[in-house]
Amino acid sequence: MEKHFKTMRRANAWLLLLMLFSFCAYAQGPVTGKVTDSLGNGLPDVTVAVKGTSTSVKTDAKGAFSVMMGNGAILKISHVSFVSREVAVNGNKSVFIILQPAATGLDDVVVVGYGTMKKKDLTGSIIQVRPDNIANENPKTVQDILRGTPGLRVGYDPSAKGGGNLEIRGRRSVYDDGGHNNPLIVLDGMIFYGELSEINPDDIEQIDILKDASAAAVYGAKAASGVILIATKKGKPGKPVINMTMNYGATTVADYRKRFTPEAYLQHRQDWYTKNTYGVNPQTGAYEAYQTGTFASKPGYFKKADQFPDNVTLDQWRGYTVNQANESDQSIWAKRLGFTGNALQNLLDGKTVNWADHTFRTGINTDFNASVSGAGDRVNYYLSMGYLKNQGAVRSDNYRAVRSNLKVDAKVNKWLDLGANVNFQDRSDGNVDIDMDQQMRNSPYADYGDASGNPVQYPLSSEYSQRGYNYDFQRQYLDLEKGYTVLNTIVNGKVKLPFNITYSFNASPRYQFFYDRYFMSAELPGSDPKTRGANREQSKRFDWSLNNTITWDQRFGKAHHIMVTLVQEAEDRKYWQDRIEARNILPSDALGFHNTKNGSKENSTYLTNDAHQSADALLGRLFYSYDNRYMLTTSIRRDGYSAFGTSNPYAVFPSLALAWTFTNEKFFKWNDVMSNGKLRVSYGKNGNRSLNDPYVALSNLSEGAGKMQGYLNSAGQLLLYRYLYADRLANPNLQWEKTTAWNVGFDFGFLNNRINGSIEYYTMQTHDMIMRQLLPSFTGFASITTNLGQVNNNGMELALNTVNIRNAKFQWNTTFGLSYNRNRIVHLYYDRTDVVDANGNVIGSKEKDDITNKWFIGKSIGAIWDYRVTGIWQANEVKEAAEYGQSPGDPKVANNYTADDVKNANGTVTHVYNDKDKEFLGETSPPWHWSLRNEFVLFNDLSVSFNIYSYLGYKGLFDDYLNTDDVGGRMTYALQDVPAKEYWTPEHPTSKYGRIEAKGPTGASGAQMLYNRSFVRLDNFSVGYTLPKKWTSKLTLNRVKVYGTMRNVRAWWSKDWKYGDAETWDWASRVYNLGVNLIF
Repeated sequence: MEKHFKTMRRANAWLLLLMLFSFCAYAQGPVTGKVTDSLGNGLPDVTVAVKGTSTSVKTDAKGAFSVMMGNGAILKISHVSFVSREVAVNGNKSVFIILQPAATGLDDVVVVGYGTMKKKDLTGSIIQVRPDNIANENPKTVQDILRGTPGLRVGYDPSAKGGGNLEIRGRRSVYDDGGHNNPLIVLDGMIFYGELSEINPDDIEQIDILKDASAAAVYGAKAASGVILIATKKGKPGKPVINMTMNYGATTVADYRKRFTPEAYLQHRQDWYTKNTYGVNPQTGAYEAYQTGTFASKPGYFKKADQFPDNVTLDQWRGYTVNQANESDQSIWAKRLGFTGNALQNLLDGKTVNWADHTFRTGINTDFNASVSGAGDRVNYYLSMGYLKNQGAVRSDNYRAVRSNLKVDAKVNKWLDLGANVNFQDRSDGNVDIDMDQQMRNSPYADYGDASGNPVQYPLSSEYSQRGYNYDFQRQYLDLEKGYTVLNTIVNGKVKLPFNITYSFNASPRYQFFYDRYFMSAELPGSDPKTRGANREQSKRFDWSLNNTITWDQRFGKAHHIMVTLVQEAEDRKYWQDRIEARNILPSDALGFHNTKNGSKENSTYLTNDAHQSADALLGRLFYSYDNRYMLTTSIRRDGYSAFGTSNPYAVFPSLALAWTFTNEKFFKWNDVMSNGKLRVSYGKNGNRSLNDPYVALSNLSEGAGKMQGYLNSAGQLLLYRYLYADRLANPNLQWEKTTAWNVGFDFGFLNNRINGSIEYYTMQTHDMIMRQLLPSFTGFASITTNLGQVNNNGMELALNTVNIRNAKFQWNTTFGLSYNRNRIVHLYYDRTDVVDANGNVIGSKEKDDITNKWFIGKSIGAIWDYRVTGIWQANEVKEAAEYGQSPGDPKVANNYTADDVKNANGTVTHVYNDKDKEFLGETSPPWHWSLRNEFVLFNDLSVSFNIYSYLGYKGLFDDYLNTDDVGGRMTYALQDVPAKEYWTPEHPTSKYGRIEAKGPTGASGAQMLYNRSFVRLDNFSVGYTLPKKWTSKLTLNRVKVYGTMRNVRAWWSKDWKYGDAETWDWASRVYNLGVNLIF
């Protein structure tokens, strides 16, 4: 018994010792800390839990917390809108924790037009983009933020200003003028008519894109092409936050059509001259160096002294021309290739000019932004200032912008809120444009400058009839000031009424001043004073819009949620323009554009233009949700617009959307796997009022073209005035272009939304398109603007967000988007034409195509309809090529329709080429678009990300493969350089390029070749590092982050595409940037 008691004592002692050890290892003590977002703002209501225990606390309004825990414990930090983290305390008594926004948050607030909703309550197709999530990438424009969004095509602009056109879910209208296919922009709840460049990306809080008709229908007018809602930042509770970013960068040219090197240039000139010494040898029937005419007895005439045929001696070769005494072989050969004067001397001296160096440059960019923001119990404020100065990769391309934004919201009392948002911009868009092709066309053996290095006007000496042109010389005689000053203001108020009713008022006056002052001095050598002088233009635009909104937001019990929104809206837009073009300024134009009054009246022109348009609308919207499972949104809007005909100024746009969140059903038992699942279906009608001229529905009087009418005044003097005549026919029936659309969507989330996204399918029909219909000549009018035609549009979209890895040391997030869109013309002018068979019998009818604009019934708007080039005739196909009147090196063109070919008496066939031989080859708009973004975060401090996007499945026609370089005698008389390219020769045959001066068969001599323009672009690569808090806290800084970005890193396209950047059909730029972000 005693032995057993001793054993128990020993066991208890060991157990006590183990407990003491555990207590020492996990000695309890308070740990304090703060949880912030990436900008240093404290996050309230964040759960801070001790892993493996039931201990947890919530952060206060400033993000601070205090929790009891052991030395070796781990904190679990979580919030519905942010990515959860685990943090090892490691004995520290204080910790500072930064949370990154989650890939998705069902409680995220989304702007839906005239209000906001939680993401979980959405019934329409809306996608949200938050600029702070891509801050490392240093987006310079709003377009940079949006690029890669599924269903949104963002154009690429390589200029210093940047930007690009926006297009949601493809083209809906055959016309592009007037913004027919551009989405509506809404800034802080008000329709925005300015340029996106007026909005500083640093000031943007979030962007919501309304893609389907039901979501966009609340805007009715101009919403047929989708809506982009931009919300700017505002202050957050806590102490004032000072945010500063400083960026320095460089812009270089990335892809462009490079010219021949001097050696390749000379070879090309030799081959260009040699082309005339090739032909079909009548004795052998082969295509070879068979000289006829002048060169029949001069084999190797254009060849270099070391390249002529073996059967020709050097003395023979020299004897082909009369040469100077002791003239070098290099000089003899160069003269035969058209060299003389300064170009010949430069060639002999080995002196060359790289004209690309005088066209492109390394542009320097600076971008400074600063903001102060904060919020108290009653006032919320945000003030920012930005200065941007960019030099483009092209020497004449410069852009400067000063932008400022002030946003204040005040809680006057319990029932009244007031706010104002003032956005100011002053920008300079003025560039002394140059003809890049003309500049780089100059010969590398011409002169750029004189002996002192000053630019010369004409690079070639006077021996040449075409001497080229140097735009750097012309700049000395030019002066330009061009830019905008813009003030955009939003004033709002909100009144809380009984029964959960609120009344909101928003007004947005916008003022824009534009100036353009251009001067080209008549002192420019070779100028005619009658065509040189000064232009001065100024225009003013004043727009205002307002809306009154009543919202009833009521919950009945826990299951029923109803929201009713009523809106009254009005807008007014006015524009004034004055322009003078003064020419032949006497006695001198030394005062530049400051002296227009002395311009000759006979040579000067004057222009004034005024425009006024207005619109109004009424809207009603109902949202109902039952138990967060079943949702309904319906709306009806009535819009009126002054530019439409007096018979049809108004139109009605209804919508209906239903959604079912099936993962909230009781029968759904797999929530641990599928955390969110929602099915959506919607229908809606939207309108398009995009008109270049707000008076297009009215008749118009214009000046007669040179016709004069004589009048006698009271003194008997004859006065001559121009006729006024009607140049436009009125159309009182002109009305809204309308688009009806269906959308089916599926939102999903797996593994607590670590994998989430949506799938969409949509179909749209645009009818009553605003079009110009040709009129018979006897009417006296060329056309009338009316409503005709129909275009159908359908597609699908996939948006996928994943949190691939997430732990205390490493995070990896991926965003992927895929979209497909295709349109089809259903109707145009409703004119019918007969369909005949091969024998000429009428077997039916069909609607006429518009051959002039290349619009075809049943085809896409951007359909390519042309001859198909199937290859190049080779040297062993002399006989076959001759049947088409061609030679080896010429293009093979498909002769699809042979019924009209002519059979000759000798048995040969003359192939006839006309429209009947053309075929549909593809389309110019890419149907497929995908994008991929990956972000890696190490130790919560170092982040690396990259973006890729791609457009697939679209084509382009180009005729450069014909190598018709001597346009206007440029090869013969100007020694022009051309883009470096391949060309067919008997010694170097190819099936992709024609011979020099190749041509297609008669009727299709300029047949263009089809190219695949699909591409993949690594658009952005960025690295950012947040300095440790222990370093920056000593400097009273909340955060210091340094980052570097490269934009347009690399692009890949078809190996057959040799014509610059595949997306631009021209040149592209590459931008490097280093920046630092300081938060106080």
